Amino acid sequence: MAKQRKIPMRKDIVLGEMKPKKELVRIVKNKEGEVSIDPTGKKPGRGAYISLDVAVAKKAKDERTFDKTFGIKVPDEFYDELVAFVDHQAARRELFGND
Repeated sequence: MAKQRKIPMRKDIVLGEMKPKKELVRIVKNKEGEVSIDPTGKKPGRGAYISLDVAVAKKAKDERTFDKTFGIKVPDEFYDELVAFVDHQAARRELFGND
């Protein structure tokens, strides 16, 4: 019998809940203070996670979650890009399954 692998968990900073890392996307702030989406999870900088859920991404925009988390003013364009990215990822998961 295969040993059950431990699922890496991360905290969704919008909902404040722990979730499996693959259901989240990492947002990173680099040392230049630029905030970006990090689909690979490997960019250098301070990372925070958010669920791949459009409602959560919109809530992050409404509450300006990343402004608070990173202590900087995050441009509206970033939040719009985030909503679009999450929407696209959610659509892909429906098409291709949850791999």
